[in-house]
Amino acid sequence: MDKITAPFCPGCHRPGHEGVCHDCEKWEKTNTGLLERNVAAFPYNDFNKDLVARWKYRGDYAVLDAFKEDLQNAWLASGFKGRQVLNVPLSRKRLDERGFNQSEAVIQSLEQEPLSIFERSHSEKQSKRGRRDRMQAENPFRLLHPITDPAVIVDDIYTTGRTVRHMASLLKKQGCPSVSSFTIFR
Repeated sequence: MDKITAPFCPGCHRPGHEGVCHDCEKWEKTNTGLLERNVAAFPYNDFNKDLVARWKYRGDYAVLDAFKEDLQNAWLASGFKGRQVLNVPLSRKRLDERGFNQSEAVIQSLEQEPLSIFERSHSEKQSKRGRRDRMQAENPFRLLHPITDPAVIVDDIYTTGRTVRHMASLLKKQGCPSVSSFTIFR
């Protein structure tokens, strides 16, 4: 499986990009300082889209084991050790449909302990939304317990960055000094 190697955007880890990408420049203009950076292990290419479909939507949980070692290596190289590790919650309905939370599965494969401090209202699947709809969506998260230590949000895919920025905005408003994210795919 291809790993993300230089060059990549230092903000979102977009593969094949020299310097800060246009999306990250736009984010910083409208949401200055919300997200320190994202680190991703693999590019979200056609091959990996098929893997995600097998794992996330068809319940082939063993797919995650295939790249566990590479994920752990990317995690160690990220410099996020010692931060609070936050999972991305699913709505109750989505959790019932899938039978597992993909963010928690990633955290377990990293051999980290997830901190569950958010809840999520139910909404349309992100994968069914276009870019414009994702960017204009209301924040579906509610912060249950503020934290004052640096945090890293762990998720499966960084597409537009909207999910992690929704969460980061709530954390920052409540005193979290820095928020980053770690994803399998970008």
